[in-house]
Amino acid sequence: MSSSIRSGKLAGLSTFGALRVVALPVLLQQFLQAMVGMVDKMLAGRLPEDQVLAALDAIGIGSFVGWFIGIAMAALGVGGSAIIARAMGAGRAEEAGVALRRSMEFSLVWGAVVGTVLWLGADPISRFMVLSPGADAFYREYIGIVALSMPAAGLFMVTSMSLQGAGETLRPALAAIALNIVNGVVSAALAHPDWGGLGVAGIAWGTAVAHYCGAILMIMIALRGTTDLQVPRRVGDEHVGMLRRFTKIGLPSFAEGISMWSVNIFILQFIATIGHRRGLEEGLQGVHIVAVQWEAFSFLPGFAIGTAAGTLAGQYLGAGDPAQARRAVWLCVLITSIAMGAFGLLFMTIGLPLTRLVSDNPLHLAEVPRLLFIAGVFQVPFAITMVLRQALRGVGDTRWCLFITTGSSYLVRLPLAWWLGVKLEMGIAGVWWALMGELTLRAILFGMRFRSRAWETTKV
Repeated sequence: MSSSIRSGKLAGLSTFGALRVVALPVLLQQFLQAMVGMVDKMLAGRLPEDQVLAALDAIGIGSFVGWFIGIAMAALGVGGSAIIARAMGAGRAEEAGVALRRSMEFSLVWGAVVGTVLWLGADPISRFMVLSPGADAFYREYIGIVALSMPAAGLFMVTSMSLQGAGETLRPALAAIALNIVNGVVSAALAHPDWGGLGVAGIAWGTAVAHYCGAILMIMIALRGTTDLQVPRRVGDEHVGMLRRFTKIGLPSFAEGISMWSVNIFILQFIATIGHRRGLEEGLQGVHIVAVQWEAFSFLPGFAIGTAAGTLAGQYLGAGDPAQARRAVWLCVLITSIAMGAFGLLFMTIGLPLTRLVSDNPLHLAEVPRLLFIAGVFQVPFAITMVLRQALRGVGDTRWCLFITTGSSYLVRLPLAWWLGVKLEMGIAGVWWALMGELTLRAILFGMRFRSRAWETTKV
């Protein structure tokens, strides 16, 4: 079926063709980002034996803080993506260009705010997580360095998401490739005992340098422009309300992300409690993070195709074709369920070899495969959740995403994880059964919201 989209790279393409154009570069980009996260864990796992558990705990908590960074930047990026997608679908390319410029300007200021929050929050987060002295020192060192690069990280992430709203995903993906290569090379060189010898600090400096390289590349891409989308040299008075539009969409998205993030702070605290009951001063949080890092590979098709679902739904709504928006999203759900279901089978069957690639520590080898098996069982509900949530965010229906995620997280995820993992003493496996069960409930709730079709009238 031909496209009703009126401008941009997706104009004139079939739904499947547009899906391919948007999703494949994002899939490549997300794969490389997941590889960088895995390389960080591998570098930490190959430090001297007396540092491994503390380093992995510190990097693990640092990754969790990295999730906060992603949430904060995505709040702004979701606003830019939704506004640009709707404008491009309706043929209003000038409005889309203004939104792109504003997203870049806002991201620098927001990135500085996020960096300040990270720096100020290092101490309370460390104390709340009950880290060992060694892990605490590594964590503070890691976050203090990464916080310096937040304006650059914000510019890269927000501009990339905004361009995705226009269907331009290839060049941001190429920039991400360069960023990830810089990250891997610099981190390895600085962290290796025989080269830089900086350990965890070297990993952090590699991340910071990569953020600034990525920001420079993203500025070059945005100024060059893409099909029917150019960054204007000046913005007229008719677009004075752009910040309000960003806030209307982005603020609920930020609140949703913070609700997920804060709940999972408590989850990590539950895991620390379980570890202390077992007489483990350190290591169990690292178990959780290593399992999450492998599970992140199953997110790749979910995030990539979910991004396409949000872009297509937004552009089809802008073109006045909600029926095609619905068909595109359900196609994305089907494809993602198949792909993530295949990952689930791998997690259930080869968890131990996957764990050995990261660490040979006996605690990791004993616990991580069990967690991967649990994750594998629930990959299809997870796929449904990821795609429908991204689709609703792509059309600007972020308030309902906030209601569903916050309600499910606080009323189900948190109490169930405590009950199974701590109260019933099922350990970290009990916590993971709770997490996956709650995701299944969330899939049902997002499905009900999407089927209601109320999102079709959302204004951006």
